[in-house]
Amino acid sequence: MRTTRTAAAALLAAVVLTVTAAGCSDSGGKSAEDKPPTPGGGNPATTARMTIAMVTHSGEGDTFWDIVQNGAEQAAAKDNAEFLYAADKDGKEQAQLIDSYVAKKVDGLIVTLAKPEAVKASVAKAVKAGIPVITINSGGRHSTAYGALTHIGQDEGVAGEAVGAELNARGKKKALCVIHEQGNVSLEERCAGVKKTFKGTVENLNVEGTNMPAATSSIEAKLQSAADIDAVVTLGAPFAAASVRAKQSAGSDAEVDTFDLNAAVVAQLKARRIGFAVDQQPYLQGYVAVDALRLHKDNLNVIGGGKPVLTGPALVTEKDAERLEDLTARGTR
Repeated sequence: MRTTRTAAAALLAAVVLTVTAAGCSDSGGKSAEDKPPTPGGGNPATTARMTIAMVTHSGEGDTFWDIVQNGAEQAAAKDNAEFLYAADKDGKEQAQLIDSYVAKKVDGLIVTLAKPEAVKASVAKAVKAGIPVITINSGGRHSTAYGALTHIGQDEGVAGEAVGAELNARGKKKALCVIHEQGNVSLEERCAGVKKTFKGTVENLNVEGTNMPAATSSIEAKLQSAADIDAVVTLGAPFAAASVRAKQSAGSDAEVDTFDLNAAVVAQLKARRIGFAVDQQPYLQGYVAVDALRLHKDNLNVIGGGKPVLTGPALVTEKDAERLEDLTARGTR
């Protein structure tokens, strides 16, 4: 598993968050009852209960967000927090979900900015109400301007550039970048990043992400009409499997590569039906976001000092598949 230099440096800087225990003399010290709660919910029994809500742009059946939720739920259990989750692929609907949690006066909000303009006013409403906001996964360049404490995820442009460089190393000449959600700024940034570093040509293909049979047919038709495509880059794990099917039906020799992991992608990597995958660690995005809100509530910590906390990208190949099988099966990678 290879992490890009930019991501590794930022992640290392962001994780320099330590808690130092104060020493006690033999003449005494504060009793356990007198000590303040441990920042970060170290002991749920002595940590004040809080409510954290997450609103994402997930569409139905997207396994990526199951992994994000798994991470958030694990952290919430540790941090004595009630975790609430809602999602809608439509930006206006997502804004209404954010508004509903602001009205409930939750203690912290985690939101995605896939369609930043659509949710901008709702995020501002949360910040004005004194609710700390963490952004994750998408729209990181808007996070600070919208008043969020920090952004947790990968730099989508950097991730795309890593894919372009890997395609060069593999000798590819023409790539198809499959966008499964039109208007999602993060997906557009990924394809733009691929174009930036790839020495060959890149063509974007918009497909109907909520209709997998239709998406598969669109990819198949494109591969049939453009036989010189030698790489298909999908921007989400479910679409990698669809592209493998489309490639086989079209009689294409194109290599399928993808962003994101799930158990199916790892199995395809192991079978060498997928060349490589870009891992942005969704479990970590959910887990760290909840921890960040707990730490801010208890100790006014800001993970990353307000700068983005990068969880990727790392390039995963068949060499990593065996180590990842059990982890993807349990929904943590």
